[in-house]
Amino acid sequence: MDDNGLGERLLGCALKVHRALGPGLLENAYEACLCHELSKSGIVHQRQLALPIQYDGMRVDLGYRLDILVEDKVVVEVKAITALTDLHRAQLLSYLKLGNYRLGYLLNFNVKMLKDGICRLANGL
Repeated sequence: MDDNGLGERLLGCALKVHRALGPGLLENAYEACLCHELSKSGIVHQRQLALPIQYDGMRVDLGYRLDILVEDKVVVEVKAITALTDLHRAQLLSYLKLGNYRLGYLLNFNVKMLKDGICRLANGL
């Protein structure tokens, strides 16, 4: 499956979670429920995956973690905040670059309509 098709399936799972739970919960609740929906849909994913930094031939483990990595391709950062900012976008773009991933999604579940909480970022697509 290509990255865009995978993104559509991911968003379908996120929409199910948001419809069932609505806004107002903590990020880890949405993350756990989204992973459950991904599993039910047969989508392979990893949760809280360590992301080390490579600098000048050295590996630096600083505790950076991807919330969810889908099919070893798509990075998902789950948020439950008032609004996404440029800082959140920069964080996701940095994760894409550090892990050499091409596609990522910021999913902010603390909104009335999930479509208002979705930010898709591409790294070289």
